[in-house]
Amino acid sequence: QVRLVESGGGSVQAGGSLRLSCAASGYTYSRYCMGWFRQAPGKEREGVAAIYTGDGRTYYADSVKGRFTISQDNAKNTLYLQMNNLKPDDAAMYYCAADTRGTTMIAGWEDPVAGYDYWGQGTQVTVSS
Repeated sequence: QVRLVESGGGSVQAGGSLRLSCAASGYTYSRYCMGWFRQAPGKEREGVAAIYTGDGRTYYADSVKGRFTISQDNAKNTLYLQMNNLKPDDAAMYYCAADTRGTTMIAGWEDPVAGYDYWGQGTQVTVSS
């Protein structure tokens, strides 16, 4: 019933910027946490960033700290990921995810299976040197 749709991906040169968006609709339960994950070919899915709606607390993977910023516009039901100074290692399929049951408070924001119950289909990010 919950629908998440990502957009904003594309191809950029190293050092460039992109802003990803995740539009949400059809929510049945309250959103406790929203997160961004990415998966490159041959690699496992990894957590990039997350934001808890209750207090606005944000979390980031060490590899993106200082370069990426996660934010949320509740009026527009949209989650954002501003990505600056992109590197070739950032190239991946990026997914947004929602925790509507509060499970991230127990499992942690980085656990994609235990923490989140709804996912988008992803948006591709390519970075060339």
